[in-house]
Amino acid sequence: MKSVLALVSLLALPVMAAEPTLYGRYEYIRLPEIGETLQAKMDTGALTASLSAKDIQTFTRDGEDWVRFRLATKDAGSKVYEHKVARISKIKSRSDEDDDREEPQAAKRPVVELEMCLGNVKRTVEVNLTDRSSFNYPLLIGAKALREFGAAVNPARRYTADKPDC
Repeated sequence: MKSVLALVSLLALPVMAAEPTLYGRYEYIRLPEIGETLQAKMDTGALTASLSAKDIQTFTRDGEDWVRFRLATKDAGSKVYEHKVARISKIKSRSDEDDDREEPQAAKRPVVELEMCLGNVKRTVEVNLTDRSSFNYPLLIGAKALREFGAAVNPARRYTADKPDC
């Protein structure tokens, strides 16, 4: 009977989750498949990650959806990247929230799975492709990716992780 009571009391204890790693609002992230390290904005208000891309074209290869694009960053060359499309996301812009139209228009963006290295942690993350060249940071890391990294963000800090080393 004592062993049953002991087991029940252990089961009643709260499960302690691993503490998240604290990162700054901005961090360096390496994209091994692209061969680039980019400055990223860690944005808990965004759901998905976004990579600055241009000349985005979807096509079919062997019956599957693929996307072809070039990076839209300051130092980007003319290299063309091709990735299998994981899905198409529908992004509602903030300006749509204020419109009087009955149905706001959603931008459709191809989503690819990319390996990312943050500090010494490597994860595969879904990233939508869109032209972010008018923004300060070519890579935005949203809440889903932050969860993948087990990350919490301190907006008062910047570049708390070492340079990516995965």
